[in-house]
Amino acid sequence: MKNTPNHTRDITFIDTHCHLDDERYIHDLDFVIDNARSLGVAQIIIPAANPDTLERAKNIANKYENIYFACGIHPCDIDNDKDYLQFIDDKKCVAIGECGLDYYHLAHLDSAKKEQQKQRQKESFITQIKLSIKHNLPLIVHIREASNDAYEILSEFKEARGVLHCYNADRILLQLSDRFCYGIGGVATFKNARRLLEALPLIPKDRIVLETDAPYLTPHPHRGERNTPEFIPLIAQRVAEILEVDIQDFADCATRNAKNLFALS
Repeated sequence: MKNTPNHTRDITFIDTHCHLDDERYIHDLDFVIDNARSLGVAQIIIPAANPDTLERAKNIANKYENIYFACGIHPCDIDNDKDYLQFIDDKKCVAIGECGLDYYHLAHLDSAKKEQQKQRQKESFITQIKLSIKHNLPLIVHIREASNDAYEILSEFKEARGVLHCYNADRILLQLSDRFCYGIGGVATFKNARRLLEALPLIPKDRIVLETDAPYLTPHPHRGERNTPEFIPLIAQRVAEILEVDIQDFADCATRNAKNLFALS
């Protein structure tokens, strides 16, 4: 891979958020997974984002020993009535989500419709929080322009635990660090990521996990290309530099955090 740090070649990583069920991987999925594994990305988790591809996510996870998946409903897909509960007992299902709140995509609505959609997102989120507690599975939480509401809801459910996917650097969410990890991805390599770079040192080291969110949010210097889990070493290297820690120690810690959170062997 271009620009992979040579000194990360023997380090083990886990990509905790990668949409391998996306159609952009249909034609070269075997290569994507094998290439990532050759670069140290030993395990990958597919979050449920599109209900229409959840069956594919399950099949991929059951085909490859090192791939796992989550089931749930993304806040932008709450109108999709496909049943995700049928997947929760699958042996490769390790989490609920990605679920949560996304107010960014409601900006075009008038006030009344916006409030209606916010309420529906909250109800869906709460349903999945309760489901995660019932089945003792971690949550994969998506929060976009809704940090205060998400914090209030998660604070009500003291048993809730999981990862705040693509942590947005809002400080209020750091108050959940006793129960939640923080997913750090390609944004950490962006030149305009000042808020995240300032927030990173405030996250407890045992609460950081790595993710790509591939095929989205491709890290620098590959922006504009399709993202894949092979870029996890680049992300890890950048975060280690920001935290001023050894890459081996940081990667070992992030991998251990992911294994503990998702009960991976």
